[in-house]
Amino acid sequence: MERKCTNQPFLLLMQTSKAIQERIRDEMSKNKLSITEFSVLEVLFHKGKQTIQQIGSKILISSGSMTYVIDKLEKKGILKRNDCREDRRVIHITLTAEGIEMMESIMPKYQDMIDSIFADLTDNESQLLVDSLKKVSNRV
Repeated sequence: MERKCTNQPFLLLMQTSKAIQERIRDEMSKNKLSITEFSVLEVLFHKGKQTIQQIGSKILISSGSMTYVIDKLEKKGILKRNDCREDRRVIHITLTAEGIEMMESIMPKYQDMIDSIFADLTDNESQLLVDSLKKVSNRV
C-alpha cells in the first residue's frame, strides 16, 4: 500500500499558530507590551516568584533574551528582581503591585479572546486537539 505524504497538518498548525500570535500581538500592543513581555508577565502572574531560567523554560526563550526582556519590564516598573536568601547566585523575579494590577486588568480580556478563538470546538474536539498535539510533541 502506498503511503500518502502530506504536510497539511503541519501547514495548518503553523498558519493557525501565526494567526493566534498576531491576534495576541495586536491585543498586547494596546497595553504597550510585546508578546514576549506578556508571556513573562503571564508566567509570573500564574506561577508567582520565578528565576529567569524558570521563566525562559516555560516560554521557550534563551537566558540572554530573557535578561533583556526582564530589564525592559523592570524599567517599566512592572516587575522586580529579588535576591534569594538561601543562594546568593539566584535572583527571583516577581511582579510589582503595578504589574499585578496591570495583569488583573489584562487577563480577563485575554482569556475571553482565547476562549472565543476556540469557542467552535466541543469539549471532545478540544480534548482530541490537545491529545493530538501531545502525540506530535512527544515525537519531536
